[in-house]
Amino acid sequence: MTSLRRGGKGGAFTLLLVYLALLTALQIWSGHNNLTGWSAYSVLAPMAASALLTMRATLVVGLLTIVSVIIAYGGSIPGLSSGTRGVIVSSAACSTVLAMVICRIRLNREARVSRLTIARERLTLLRVASRHVGSTLDVRRTACEVTEIAVPGFADLVTVDLYESVLRGEEPAAPDGNPLRRVAQRSVADEESADEGARDGANGPDGPDGPDGPDGPDGQQEQQEQQQQQEEQERTDEKEAYEGGTPALGHHLTQGPDVRARILDDSDVGTWLAANPRYAAQATAGTSRSGIAVPLRARGTTLGVAVFVRHLRADPFDADDLLLAEEIGAQAAVCVDNARRYTHEHRASLTLQQSLLPRRLPEVAAVEVATRYLPADSSAGVGGDWFDVIQLSGARVALVVGDVVGHGLYASATMGRLRSAVRTLADIDLAPDELLTHLDDVVIRLRLETEGGEQEGGAQENPAGAVGATCLYAVYDPVSRTCSMARAGHPAPALVRPDGRVEFIDAPPGQPLGLGGLPFEAHEVLLPEGSYLALYTNGLIARHHDMERGQATLRQALSQPVHSPEAACDAVLRAMLDGEPTDDIALLVARTRALDAAHVASWHIPDDPTAVAHARELAEGQLTSWGLEEATFTMELVVSELVTNAIRHADGPIQLRLIREPAALICEVSDNSSTSPHLRRARVFDESGRGLFIVAHLTARWGTRHGREGKTIWAELSSSPSPEGLLAAG
Repeated sequence: MTSLRRGGKGGAFTLLLVYLALLTALQIWSGHNNLTGWSAYSVLAPMAASALLTMRATLVVGLLTIVSVIIAYGGSIPGLSSGTRGVIVSSAACSTVLAMVICRIRLNREARVSRLTIARERLTLLRVASRHVGSTLDVRRTACEVTEIAVPGFADLVTVDLYESVLRGEEPAAPDGNPLRRVAQRSVADEESADEGARDGANGPDGPDGPDGPDGPDGQQEQQEQQQQQEEQERTDEKEAYEGGTPALGHHLTQGPDVRARILDDSDVGTWLAANPRYAAQATAGTSRSGIAVPLRARGTTLGVAVFVRHLRADPFDADDLLLAEEIGAQAAVCVDNARRYTHEHRASLTLQQSLLPRRLPEVAAVEVATRYLPADSSAGVGGDWFDVIQLSGARVALVVGDVVGHGLYASATMGRLRSAVRTLADIDLAPDELLTHLDDVVIRLRLETEGGEQEGGAQENPAGAVGATCLYAVYDPVSRTCSMARAGHPAPALVRPDGRVEFIDAPPGQPLGLGGLPFEAHEVLLPEGSYLALYTNGLIARHHDMERGQATLRQALSQPVHSPEAACDAVLRAMLDGEPTDDIALLVARTRALDAAHVASWHIPDDPTAVAHARELAEGQLTSWGLEEATFTMELVVSELVTNAIRHADGPIQLRLIREPAALICEVSDNSSTSPHLRRARVFDESGRGLFIVAHLTARWGTRHGREGKTIWAELSSSPSPEGLLAAG
């Protein structure tokens, strides 16, 4: 019935006219045969018209009914009394009047129902907009969601344009130099083409019934879904620039004192559509067009403009539609601004974190290293994960991975402070367990600072008492091939042995940093040359809150043969990630190297001043055997000063060790004294105090590290200074 009223009124009107013609002929024929009972069927046509047609069509049918009754019973049929003829004609007239009344009642009721339906649809659209728009904190995706909820229910075509600065997360600047960009657009034609593509794919040879359908080996249905998602993503990621700059109408809609939502006439709609080549054909289609332009304003700032267009339906936009579009635009503007603010903070956090992470890792002889850092795709913001590679004395290297509690700028800043603290503590060559103990004190002080004062901006992200971190600190010695490590609540590192076996090093887990009270324990493991050591944060293995499952997947990924740490990182990320990470991920993979006996020479030196000359001879002979004669003069001076210093201040045996690296030469002198030498500038008449000064100027770096029994003074040469360099230093 509804289809007859809406789409078949012309057919129903014609059908009723044919019915009247046939009924009139039948009535005339039946009247000659004394069958006047057919006159009662005359009232059916007006009644049917009242249920199906408009007032005018119902009136026409009623008048034609009266005319046909007059023709049939007014004179064509003989033998009827005047009273009978009057009753029949009066019945037809009354049925026409009654049909008009019924038609009016029906039309009024349909109008009320239509208004209620439209109101309900508008409320539904608002509810959908409030729930659907702003589901993410991505500016482009938010703009695309506006077009999704409006097409085809509210408009035939929707465009969303934003200022370029908004896309970068910045405050909208002056219009000059800040053009509008087409961020999202959708039309009914897009929907129809997508539906046709889906139907063609479903009915083709590879459709559901074909050999490659969802029940077949290739899963065509899944491919169609992926294709639709890809097309949707392409529409979402659009950011088209206007040829010749922002159109004048765009400036008019978003600037000036009269920035408000307005209904656009046909010419304005055509001008707006013609500015974009994609919809130029629709702009000149010649159809009646109606549009609404809604400036997207939030917190007193105009971010862009949304334009709703109807060009395929007869009913244009009215005042109620304008109010609805304004409400949708207001919700969209707030969501876009929230996404813009998040983009700004996310980029600031990411920039801060990237500036705090090492941009270039040192090239060390002990290990070959590859790293990866993946920020989280989360509304919480960037986290505080970090990694580091620190060159230590004696050709050793420190590998560090840590994770600060929380996300955002505060977590990034805390990460930077902890990374600096780790490097400072590593410079004094603390053992891993001692280093974490000192780092624990640093985190406790940071928490006390947070509790003691208001932290502007970061206080909301990390409330008082929420400062904490986990950390893994490992030191690898290529001479002894041992790795000493300590954990502070951090996931256990994975070890891939040269034969391909993967295991997780069972070092004592320790407690997270910032709790205090309990000591950390060091764990030492022997690493064969060519072993892979993987350090990571929990974002890599705890994607689904299942650590065991994550470790099992990581074990499987590391068991695949690779030729370099870079390839190992890529293999791990391919196996572990099935999309954008929900938490920050820091990954460090190191392949161990070893310095064999051919690269290390060690001697015991007597505690006797006369042994200094013999120490120089030993160093000279070793450098000659290594083919480093050009460094002999500098090394003799360094050995002489360090051995002399040890003999003067130590009480016991002295050990001299030379280590040859590809790019450096290291000299170490160990004794049983715990007294550290200090560099000072000797005065003119001082008899001592120049030894370490000379060493500092002849070497790339030098220092002291303490062990359980005594200390070691070391110096590293990266080049071979000449005697002129010594004179310049003096």
